[in-house]
Amino acid sequence: MNSFPASRRVPGVTSRSDRKGIRHDESTPLAHPVRAVAAAVERDSQPSDAVLIRAARAEPERFAELYDRHAADLFRYARRRVGPDLAEDLVADAFVVALRRLGSYDLDRPDARPWLFGILTKEISRHRRRERARFRALARATQDRERDRALDPVADHVADTVSAAAIARAALAGAIARLAARDRDVLLLVAWSGLNYFEVAQTLGIPMGTVRSRLNRARRSVRAVLGASEEDL
Repeated sequence: MNSFPASRRVPGVTSRSDRKGIRHDESTPLAHPVRAVAAAVERDSQPSDAVLIRAARAEPERFAELYDRHAADLFRYARRRVGPDLAEDLVADAFVVALRRLGSYDLDRPDARPWLFGILTKEISRHRRRERARFRALARATQDRERDRALDPVADHVADTVSAAAIARAALAGAIARLAARDRDVLLLVAWSGLNYFEVAQTLGIPMGTVRSRLNRARRSVRAVLGASEEDL
């Protein structure tokens, strides 16, 4: 389940993308680099998130524009952490919380992504066990394929597609599962959200120095497993 029809989950909000039948998955036009550049140019010509939020305080239907702008990115991030089914619910819940908190948003911050990712991270934190189980399952899946490859000559031939990179990803998934929750949040926000260090600090409500220290600790843990950096993320 890769689409995210969040408008049906956020009362009173109808997304433009849902009205147009756009699916928020890896096949969206943003996957094409030329279209991604065009989208970036279009965003630069549009009102900032802060302007939309100010407008949405008086006209709640304007909140749909904020959803259209960020829902797909939030869903892709959550899907990698907890899987597609739970991700859909968590992103929808995050937008419900955001809608309720419009009045407390700092309008001096033009970009609402750190705020939205912060809300989503808190939603994900309620499902730590499920997240760890997902990463452990990813690690076991490749290990099981390698075991079958060793036991069955036919499977060995078919399993040539299982590469060293896949094995490294399995080891990485296991390493991520073992990280402390706060270190995992920082590592995955830096690696998967597209936020910079300063924005991650805003997202988690911590000093940027704490972001760096948690990230360094997470990197050391990953290197201990992979014998390399976490660049495979």
